[in-house]
Amino acid sequence: MNTRRTRLRSAIAVILTVLVLAPTAVLFGRVWRDNSDQRDSTALEKKGVQYIVALAPLISALVEAQSSALQGVSAPPASLKVAIAQVSAVDADLGAALRTKARWAGLQDKISKLSKVTGGAPAVYQANVEVTDLALALYDAVRRNSELNRDPDNDLANLEQAVAVDMPTTVVLVSRMGDLANLLAAANVKTRPELAVEFGQEVIAAQDSVSTLTDDLQAAVDDTKSPTLSGILVSTLDSFRRGVESTTRGANPGAAPNAATIAIAQSSLKTAMSSLATVTLKEMTKLLDDRISTLNYRRDEAAAMGLLAVALTLGVVIFSRGGRRRETPAPVAPQSGETGRGDVVPRTGGYGAQHDRRPSFGNVTPTRQERSGVLR
Repeated sequence: MNTRRTRLRSAIAVILTVLVLAPTAVLFGRVWRDNSDQRDSTALEKKGVQYIVALAPLISALVEAQSSALQGVSAPPASLKVAIAQVSAVDADLGAALRTKARWAGLQDKISKLSKVTGGAPAVYQANVEVTDLALALYDAVRRNSELNRDPDNDLANLEQAVAVDMPTTVVLVSRMGDLANLLAAANVKTRPELAVEFGQEVIAAQDSVSTLTDDLQAAVDDTKSPTLSGILVSTLDSFRRGVESTTRGANPGAAPNAATIAIAQSSLKTAMSSLATVTLKEMTKLLDDRISTLNYRRDEAAAMGLLAVALTLGVVIFSRGGRRRETPAPVAPQSGETGRGDVVPRTGGYGAQHDRRPSFGNVTPTRQERSGVLR
């Protein structure tokens, strides 16, 4: 009966152990996998931010090279060489993960051929437009392949839209607006109408891009948990907008452009764009680092809870086995004076002890005579 009860208890203990560990293991696996996926995604986004940090100086150097080439300067600016070296270094490190190696190699080849373009200002302008379009496409590839465009947090999603789409697009459009204004002033009667239409389109596009940039940054500020984002963005965004407005005034739509004003405005815009991109990218990096820290804490927390569940289950099993061992009856030892063979065991002490013997039925000495027990 005791053996059956013990086996039943063992079976119940095993069943309860499985019922506790199985759902715990499933939940732990899901939490661990989800945490791992989020950490990998965040790490990939950080790589995208690193790449965009190098692309910001490149786009500024490209528009500077475009303006210089249209003014008759064949040699590219020194800033372009430095920017190319920075992007090449980043692409060598992150290009495989972000799948940008082929795209960057093609863009770099196009940049190297800019100084060899012939055919006058219109041909030079079109060649530079093609290169800047490829640079914007590289921006887009980085944001898509790093999954920055799929970030679940509104502040980060709006910041990446601003820094990877709005800012470079605005800089390119404003630069084209200024360069087209100069081309339009020097155009002949035949090419002037076409350039005028293109110039008007660039002016409208640049204004729309600035408005979109402002809206995205405002949305990021409204939804962010960062205590520093709002104050820093206000001043840098104002400087950027003033640079755009100065370039627009220099381009003077509908009248003769002021080349000197455009040159000064473009230089100011380049500085403002660099400051705004630096601030935005720094805030993005900080937000991503905070997310990584939170995910690491949750991973450690999940691991601790999983180990605690296993330890508690093992403790229950060990305790139940110890209880069963205590319930097992110990063997009964023979009482003092008994041998278990039916021998005659003399009792010591007391009157008549030598005559008070129990018969030994299994071990009788043949020569012993039976006493009558009658008192003589």
